[in-house]
Amino acid sequence: MKKYIMLTVLMLSGVIFAQPIEPKYEIEGNLVKVTYYHDNGQIKQTGFYKDGKVQGKWVSFTEIGEKLSQGEYNQGVKTGKWFFWNQNTLNEVDYSNNQIAEVKKWSKESLVQRN
Repeated sequence: MKKYIMLTVLMLSGVIFAQPIEPKYEIEGNLVKVTYYHDNGQIKQTGFYKDGKVQGKWVSFTEIGEKLSQGEYNQGVKTGKWFFWNQNTLNEVDYSNNQIAEVKKWSKESLVQRN
C-alpha cells in the first residue's frame, strides 16, 4: 500500500511542477523565427521578429494541431488579409493601418465543392 501512495505522490508532483515548454528561436537572415508551444508539445504559434517587432507571416494552432489563425505583420502592424478558423466558419478579416477594414464570414455550407 505504501508503494502505491508513494507512486501517486511522485506522479502528482511531476504534474504539479511541470515547466512550460520554452519557445524556440532561429535566425533566418535578418529575421528571428520563433515557435511557441502548447503544454502538450504541439506548436501554438510561429512567426518572425525583426528589430524587436513582429514581422511577416504568423500562424496559430489549437492544442491538437488544427490551424486557428494566419496573417501578416509589417513592422509590428497587422496588414492585409487575416484568416480565423473555427469548427464551422472561416472569418476573413482585412486590416488597413492596423485596424479592421472589412470582415467576411464563410460557413461550411456556403463553400462550393469541386469534383
